Amino acid sequence: MDDHLLGWLRTLDEHRLGRVLVNRPDAIAPPWPRRLDVLAQRLGNGFAVMAAMRGLPLPCLELAQACLVIHTPAPAKVSAFLGVPEQEIAPHLDCLYDHALAWPGDDGVIHLSEAVSRWWAAPLGLGEPLEHYLNSWTISNDALRAMARTLGVPSHGNKRRTILRVAEVLADPARMDRMLRNAPEGTRALLDAFAWDGPVRTVEGGRFVLPGTPEKWAADHGLLYRPRWDSAEMPREVALCLRGPGYHPPFTPHPPEVATIPVDPAEVDHLMTLAAPHVVERCAAILDNTSKTPLPLLKTGGVGVREVRRVARETGCDEDETRLLLEVCAVARLLAWDEQSGGMVPTDRFDRWRLDEGSARLRVLLAAWWRMERSSLRKIDGKYGTVLGDDQSGSSVARVRRAVLTGLAHLPSGTAFAERGSLVRNVHWHAPLLDQALLAECAAGVLDEARLLGLLAGDCLTDLGRALAGLAALAGDENDDAVPLVEHDPMLAEASTRALASVRRSALFGPDLTAVVTGPPSAELAALLDRVAERESRGAASVWRFTVESVRRALDNGYDPDELLGELSEVGSIPQPLEYMVRDVARRHGEVTVTSVGCIVQASDPTLLAEIAGHRRLARLGLRLLAPTVLVSSEPAERTLAVLREHGYSPVPVADSGEIAIRRTRVEDPPGGKLILLPGGQVAELSEMDDPAHLIPEPGPDPIEHARRLVASAGQPERTGRTWAVIGRMASRLPTAQQSLLGFVVDRGIRAGITLTDGLTATISHGELRGSTLDAWCEEAGDYLEFPLAEIVEVRATTF
Repeated sequence: MDDHLLGWLRTLDEHRLGRVLVNRPDAIAPPWPRRLDVLAQRLGNGFAVMAAMRGLPLPCLELAQACLVIHTPAPAKVSAFLGVPEQEIAPHLDCLYDHALAWPGDDGVIHLSEAVSRWWAAPLGLGEPLEHYLNSWTISNDALRAMARTLGVPSHGNKRRTILRVAEVLADPARMDRMLRNAPEGTRALLDAFAWDGPVRTVEGGRFVLPGTPEKWAADHGLLYRPRWDSAEMPREVALCLRGPGYHPPFTPHPPEVATIPVDPAEVDHLMTLAAPHVVERCAAILDNTSKTPLPLLKTGGVGVREVRRVARETGCDEDETRLLLEVCAVARLLAWDEQSGGMVPTDRFDRWRLDEGSARLRVLLAAWWRMERSSLRKIDGKYGTVLGDDQSGSSVARVRRAVLTGLAHLPSGTAFAERGSLVRNVHWHAPLLDQALLAECAAGVLDEARLLGLLAGDCLTDLGRALAGLAALAGDENDDAVPLVEHDPMLAEASTRALASVRRSALFGPDLTAVVTGPPSAELAALLDRVAERESRGAASVWRFTVESVRRALDNGYDPDELLGELSEVGSIPQPLEYMVRDVARRHGEVTVTSVGCIVQASDPTLLAEIAGHRRLARLGLRLLAPTVLVSSEPAERTLAVLREHGYSPVPVADSGEIAIRRTRVEDPPGGKLILLPGGQVAELSEMDDPAHLIPEPGPDPIEHARRLVASAGQPERTGRTWAVIGRMASRLPTAQQSLLGFVVDRGIRAGITLTDGLTATISHGELRGSTLDAWCEEAGDYLEFPLAEIVEVRATTF
């Protein structure tokens, strides 16, 4: 924990502290801190600091780097170093303060979080301070004195004083200029390369020990230091001195403009209402297809191109759309690997999904795409990656997706971007820690995916896209078991409902045996018509044609003519030609029958076979005599063999080749449950009994209200040194070892399970003693509860 950060937090009022908590919701995630010292620990956590930095725009990071370079940075010194007025850096400095990545000291000096300092090893391309090298164990006292004599400064006195003298010379541009006039030829070019393209560069070690070379001269004068034989580094002060007094680091307080064009908002809304229902409908069609034909995987992982094209052809989807929806369904846990089927099949979650309302189904898909760590339509060297295959970029792709949509949300309503390059530059300004090459590579794919999902229309963000763009902080991780908060966001729910408001649930049946839907069909209507007719067109209006083959297909799937006509009559008025065709096809349906048999039983003796056929205890096999020496059984071969042997007969299995096939039985492990195959080759088990789809993460407290409680608690004295005494006296039912474990719950916030006298159990952590009770976080309740110490009868260690 940074003591300076804790000291600053104690000076804040509830409104200023509330701004910090609003910008750092990670700091008050459950179990939320109740003391400022715990809050300071969370704010200074390295991973949390990095996550906060990813949300900062470019000028904030440029400002942070400048503060890291300057000794005792104050706002006036930083603005002078950047070459801009002080009022220009003020809003970005406040942004750093609001995220607790920096804070002002009592003397006006800007303090940066230790995690920021650790992350930036070379801010502005500059190396470590000169003192770091001069205090290194590789520089002996004799070497330091020799360097001082070479620089023409007194070498007597202690080491600290010598270091200050040497640093004063090497940080003086005038002295540096005079010194370089007497340097060997090529020294200036060598040093400039380190100053502008360093601070660490690969060198030829032999030149540092060869007299007369620029490398040896620079090392003797303290301008370069060689930690290894083949690499050298330049100190920060030396590089700044060489860059000159006129050097100012880049500072871009304003984002690059995005080239835009006006669009008709009504047209954007219309395109959204066409695309959103289509996504839900096509997703259901793809999952229905995989339920009939499991989707096999390549040996190297992922789904092959042939399978993707087959699914696209059989469902009427575009190939790009199929690629995207397969991966979205896998992340949404609607599609899973099934060992028994040997392919990807729909999960039980799909059965619940298809029964939900349309807007909820759409939000499930959008939330999955929002956290998906892969771009389905990203091209590398002109080629798509393997569907559900490996992608090394992983979570970076998800951050690119959210940054692109957030950048689009910054554009005024009713405008579309006119040129993708300007959009990418604007996105990079808002999210500078993104890999710029990856951003440029993925941007086109992200935009294409957004169009297919109804988030982008005519290069303009739709209302659905704007609602989703505001949920970047709630996206969740691709491997999250619980449903992310995205699916339950009120604004997204409202936008999803409006996006599906224009779906049609009825069709116009024509005497020419067609069905026309004038608008986006509902998923249920499209599924019904797909079962009994052939789709001929889609778009603003969709057309299906009834044929003899399509009606027979419906009858083959279990419909009877009255049931089929009944379902069609519920969505439209059925013309007489269509009814005649359905009944005519039904009249001829079943003229030829095909019977399935489990296996064939043969014997050379007709009397023996007749005996088997008439055996009462073998009736369960469903034996039928086809010929004097041929029986058919309704049971599989293995079952038939077992029953015959059970009743005293000695049958043997026969292979397809006609040869007797007796083999040893292999004991196989029982098949497990379904597995979720996530993009990137990751596999997760889907629990059939404990489906977490209904779980919603507990929200944190209101930042402003919690800031008020933290400020109030700061004035209360901390009770320390009494933990073991209180627990030993009050928790008398516990043995000594369990009392010690309970003490760690209080002093170190560890996690433990407890049992009370009435048999109730709880998992607790982050405890505080309040008289005779333990006030601790209870995971089951999702809040802090009080537990009487005298009623705790057991404490046990737990793991996450």
